[in-house]
Amino acid sequence: MKLENIIAKRRNKVIYRDGDLCIKLFDENYSKADVLNEALNQARIEETGLNIPKIHAVTTIDGKWAIVYDYIEGKTLATLATEDPQKFDEYLEKFVDLQLEIHSKTCPLLNKLKDKMMRKISETTLDATTRYELHTRLEGMPKHKKVCHGDYNPSNIIVTPEGEFYVIDWAHATQGNASADVARTYLLFCLKGEKELAERYLNLFCKKSDTAKQYVQKWMPIVAASQSVKGKEHEKEFLLSWVNVVDYE
Repeated sequence: MKLENIIAKRRNKVIYRDGDLCIKLFDENYSKADVLNEALNQARIEETGLNIPKIHAVTTIDGKWAIVYDYIEGKTLATLATEDPQKFDEYLEKFVDLQLEIHSKTCPLLNKLKDKMMRKISETTLDATTRYELHTRLEGMPKHKKVCHGDYNPSNIIVTPEGEFYVIDWAHATQGNASADVARTYLLFCLKGEKELAERYLNLFCKKSDTAKQYVQKWMPIVAASQSVKGKEHEKEFLLSWVNVVDYE
């Protein structure tokens, strides 16, 4: 495998292209368990029939873990929306439709979203009373078994020249309540300062899925708290602000 053509750099990892293959090379100190879990997630999602890159190998290169999978020729949905603003509404519709397709799938062997959030809330810097309130609210939310992407945003969708859509980056995939996944996407838009887009996205998703907006909003503090454990300091402050403004029932 040739590690010459860098196509993306992320925190703790570099992604290379080698012909028809993509090689995601992780830093030396990256958790082996996290690498293997990401590969396992993606392999399990392959079995749902969703349009995603197929995994070819999990290996080590110069002492670093790597995942090898299909290279998908194309541009991200985020890039296309920037290049052609006139088609923005069309792209947003497709974005929501794809997420609904993901949520229509089940994958019984995936980690449970609720368990992951319970654990993450316990790891936050929030005081014990707030953590208790969040755990109680999470425990009381309806339990579903839908596939949830966990980091669903326009940069994780590749559109081929033929117009095929592929969803990438399944490291955070779980099974659980789809509205938690929607709350996560909403907060991702907000983190980028795109509050208006976040609202348009949420309104469109709720309309298409016949979901009450208030129901998704109930997930916001839970998702924000669970996501605040990792990330940059300013992101952490922003996410925790969503927890602090909430009036618990």
